[in-house]
Amino acid sequence: MKETKALTSVPDGIVHVPVTPFTENNEVDLDIFGKVIEFLVSQNPGSLCVNLHLAENLNLTLEERKQLAKASVEVTSGRTPVIIHVSTPGTDQAVDLTRHAEEIGADCIMAIPPYYWKPSQEGIYEHFAAIMSASELPFIAYNSPVFMDGIGVSPETLVRLLERFPQFIGIKDASHNWETYLELGRASKAIKPDFGLFAGTEWMIPSLTLGGNACMSIFGGIVPRFVESLYQATVQGDLKFALELQYKYSELWQIAKVDYPAPTKAMWEIMGRPVGPPRRPQSPVSKENKIYMEETLDRLGLLHSEPHGW
Repeated sequence: MKETKALTSVPDGIVHVPVTPFTENNEVDLDIFGKVIEFLVSQNPGSLCVNLHLAENLNLTLEERKQLAKASVEVTSGRTPVIIHVSTPGTDQAVDLTRHAEEIGADCIMAIPPYYWKPSQEGIYEHFAAIMSASELPFIAYNSPVFMDGIGVSPETLVRLLERFPQFIGIKDASHNWETYLELGRASKAIKPDFGLFAGTEWMIPSLTLGGNACMSIFGGIVPRFVESLYQATVQGDLKFALELQYKYSELWQIAKVDYPAPTKAMWEIMGRPVGPPRRPQSPVSKENKIYMEETLDRLGLLHSEPHGW
């Protein structure tokens, strides 16, 4: 019998994020996606978060996003909680994805403020309120002003939502601005002490030592042992060793963030888990850059110390 890990409280640990595999004909490859999910589940994640930007959700149709969400719930089969990212520029579309997530048996939903439109804080409040009003699933907000034209969730908006919606359990902050991170944590935990604070990407030392409880992982499908070691060293207080690993992560991130997320797919392939090309407008990594990535992974001691293949 499979072990069931339901999301009954704020998720913690490492949240693994599946990439979206595409065929050479530019179609979503659900067979390979199943392998992606199985591999990530085998790393014993705290949870999975499906259809994030790492998964090229901006280049997917709503129907493709629903297919991937449904497949993730079916393949995990209760072995780890599944968070569905439902962000869209339009509120109605986000509500549609939210209702679908609840119908298929997902454990939680996550959403960012509407992008492109640059709504006011009142507009952000109404957007999140509509999503939470459409479902009883736990909800995680997503703050990423760097990538979303400077539009972020203010502490005041956070407090208003917390006071109204009991299913609001956490916020992922990908600002990489630790003053912003602290202020969001200070405001939210004054209302709900167990409110979850999650970092986008593996900035584990600053995020976990400043009140965070989980990290969204970019490299969990590439170098999962390294990611787990960084997490464990940080939470166990071995910060000298954790800093050595954090420096390695930072070097990898400098590579991954250029033409993101195409470099991550190249690294999946380097580690023996090919997931196809990125979808346009992203372009595949050049042969020269792929060689450089492989050499970097080797120099950092990761190429031969991590799992290869599925």
